[in-house]
Amino acid sequence: MADSRGAQSSGARARDLGLGMPGEPGPLNAITDVRGVSVGMTTILGEEPCVRTGVTAILPRLPADLLHPVWAGFMAMNGNGEMTGTHWIREAGWFTGPICLTNTLSLGIAHHATARYMVSAFPSRIRRGLWVLPVVAETYDGYLNDIEGFHVGEDHVRQAIEQASTGAVAEGSVGGGTGMIAYEFKAGTGTASRRVDVDGEAFTVGALVQANHGLRPWLTVCGHPVGLEMPEHRLFAAERGSIIVVLATDAPLLSIQLERLARRAAIGIGRGGTPSGNNSGDLFLAFSTANDPGCLPEPARFRLDALAHDGLDPLFMAAVEAVEEAVLNALVAAGPMIGKDARFVAALDHDQLRHALRR
Repeated sequence: MADSRGAQSSGARARDLGLGMPGEPGPLNAITDVRGVSVGMTTILGEEPCVRTGVTAILPRLPADLLHPVWAGFMAMNGNGEMTGTHWIREAGWFTGPICLTNTLSLGIAHHATARYMVSAFPSRIRRGLWVLPVVAETYDGYLNDIEGFHVGEDHVRQAIEQASTGAVAEGSVGGGTGMIAYEFKAGTGTASRRVDVDGEAFTVGALVQANHGLRPWLTVCGHPVGLEMPEHRLFAAERGSIIVVLATDAPLLSIQLERLARRAAIGIGRGGTPSGNNSGDLFLAFSTANDPGCLPEPARFRLDALAHDGLDPLFMAAVEAVEEAVLNALVAAGPMIGKDARFVAALDHDQLRHALRR
């Protein structure tokens, strides 16, 4: 087990195991398949004290355009967690700046650092009275990580933002997902995407999850309750984690339609078996890169293009499928890990999973 200290990723994904995932993924099968979206991560590992944490940054627009409002919708499936900025999203329908994901006790410093990044990136505009209200979300990594040590600093957050790229996204025990656990296996960061056709026009829906939820007996893969056949290395008697889901799309949608899209993340995580337990913070954000109104301050009028409600079903299904696969990718990618107080969290055994599915 010594090799599992700080282990980050096996490099594998659900489709590498031959799992029959539905739908057509984008080229990267990642949230970065949505044009303009980039992801950066800072992974923080240390032994004395035992640090297993980090930051994930999602940029919905190019860095130069982060003061351009992004239309969005939010849903809390179960509210035992925090995502900042959501009151304004529900009030106005948009947000600006990066989205950052980290551990529960680092939410404040991540919010502070993201605001400072925006001030430094756009000093002349913000000094003229523009305000920033960052979107920052958290899940609890205190089983493996010395969370009370507050090891995430402003520089870690800024590094994640500044290193964001539009390429492939690392998965498993990386970024904000470094110390996270799902279904009592090591998990963390996962992503997936789907391409769909709406009235002859192609769109992409991408998902990124910070998966830290669920109990082993609940785990369901491709409709099969495989967790019941994997009783080894159980950790918890009751759920004590959360999941953050961020959905991105290039489809032109109104904020109310994006809220509807965010709700479908609940079905995506439900396919994995979770009932969204009482102790879980299951928080979902959906945003669209379409309808860029230009840099703040707001124009006198917005002119928005949007799909009809009757055309949304393919996007809803894409969200469900992408979220389901993103959670599986987090589980498949993560290696085993030893953390605080020599606690060991096993990885999902790929061969055991295949065998359980065959049974």
